[in-house]
Amino acid sequence: MPNDKPFDLNMHTARLLMREPFFAALSRRIDKIATDSVPTAGVRVNPDTAQFEMFYNPKFMGALKDEHKQGVLMHEFYHIIFEHVTTRKPEGGIRRIDNIAMDLAINGLSEMRGKLPCEADPGPVLREGGEPMKGCLPGEGKFAELPSDQTYEWYLAALEKMEEESEKNGEGSPFGEADDFDVHDGFGEGGGNDAANEIAKERLKEAVKKAAEEADKAGSWGTVSGRMRKMIKDRLTTKVDWKKMLRYFVRTSQRADKRSTPRRLNKRFPKIHPGKRVRRQAKIAISIDQSGSVDDGMLAAFYSELDNLAQFAEFTVVPFDTEVAKDKVYVWKKGERRKWERVMCGGTCFDAPTKFVNEGKFDGHIVLTDMMAPKPIASKCQRMWMTTQEYARNPYFTTSEVVVAIDRK
Repeated sequence: MPNDKPFDLNMHTARLLMREPFFAALSRRIDKIATDSVPTAGVRVNPDTAQFEMFYNPKFMGALKDEHKQGVLMHEFYHIIFEHVTTRKPEGGIRRIDNIAMDLAINGLSEMRGKLPCEADPGPVLREGGEPMKGCLPGEGKFAELPSDQTYEWYLAALEKMEEESEKNGEGSPFGEADDFDVHDGFGEGGGNDAANEIAKERLKEAVKKAAEEADKAGSWGTVSGRMRKMIKDRLTTKVDWKKMLRYFVRTSQRADKRSTPRRLNKRFPKIHPGKRVRRQAKIAISIDQSGSVDDGMLAAFYSELDNLAQFAEFTVVPFDTEVAKDKVYVWKKGERRKWERVMCGGTCFDAPTKFVNEGKFDGHIVLTDMMAPKPIASKCQRMWMTTQEYARNPYFTTSEVVVAIDRK
């Protein structure tokens, strides 16, 4: 009896990536959404949640052989790792030549050879309607003169030169119509929102770090080359703009009455994310660790930025050590300027401020701390940790929540 149930990628990912420990671990941290809004597959940053999403057409993915399903997954994840997705979209949009260079940088990797639908033997996978599945492959077709294993920047420069020479000869674009099998429409989707991309990059760093640790523990990165492993690990050291992330946290913490409405549809992905009507009024708790290891420089930098944001939200400052100093809790009002002063000097217990915030009506919770205490109970609202570079690199506990290092310069 035929199975008419739509293909669910989430049910097959673990099996497909069984021999790719790094990608299997990374995959668990990326949302996968089935939709018929796209012909094949793609990735993007959700501008509302700053989460990475992979969307796919279940008919397309379901029809592929396992090795090609694996190739599509790896191709999309490399777009995320290489930060193609979080690159700010230019005012005129991402050019066709940029998209080709991105795909060449991925498809030209030695670990990708033979895994793409356009390389199927004895012939490429056919699109719906019988058209052959194409792809940008170094060393083949119109890219026959281009070598494999080069960067996006290298390919872009080479393509621009090819295009320039073609125009000099009075010819049109040498690249023609679509040669890619995936969708790049979601790239730079948070482009009008730099903070969304910054927070997504921070989440990516944490996801890649954990995936790398799992791969190291398993004793195998699968087909990921040594050169690529080094490049991936090097990306973990890049800095994030903590001020942008703080602003984004404030925006996404704003209380909202969200319901579908035809007045604000997401035009690019209407079936994935319907429109929302949003009423904003943020109430955010700022829990400040009173232990001596939280230095005054970090707090001074944070307070300075907090004053800039007071016009957008109501902040409640919550001093704590092993308990909350309830008589010292106060609301930071718009236009009010206060200097930081330490009011307690005990140890640290994160359960105390978390319980205080959970019992109140808050939309977000920011904790300034050295993170040198056991992992706390769950928060009922979104929570972000802010600490120094040193403590961010070596926290006492691990968390899937956002951890941001404050640069005191």
